[in-house]
Amino acid sequence: MISSLLHDPRSRPAWLTLLVLLLAIISWLAFGSASPTPNLPGWDKVNHLLAFLVLGTVASFAHAPGWRRAMVTALGLLLYGAFIEIVQAQLPHRHGDWDDLAADAVGLLCGLLLAAGLRRATAAAHSAAGTNGDQD
Repeated sequence: MISSLLHDPRSRPAWLTLLVLLLAIISWLAFGSASPTPNLPGWDKVNHLLAFLVLGTVASFAHAPGWRRAMVTALGLLLYGAFIEIVQAQLPHRHGDWDDLAADAVGLLCGLLLAAGLRRATAAAHSAAGTNGDQD
């Protein structure tokens, strides 16, 4: 089951739908009024890291595997992170912070590595099932 979700090209539309939903939720959170968060050092950076870890992982499964697609995914999501910071700098109730973009990049890298690791770990089961996904 999990192997099929990670490797079968027919599951990509579902991953893409989830990615679009996550982008909408993250945009709503990023551009809405600032929510009360714990007053802990680095909490905002942890939120950015976790959000982009999830985005990177889900985006990786929304397209065929391959390093070129992963690089395009990474660039697109980093541009999205930069867009968030630029827009937040213009909002009266928010502020842009380029350190947030660094946290986005770390989370994104972790997400891409997680997706690659999950694909590699489930490749044997997928091959045993007798189906092959397209490769870069």
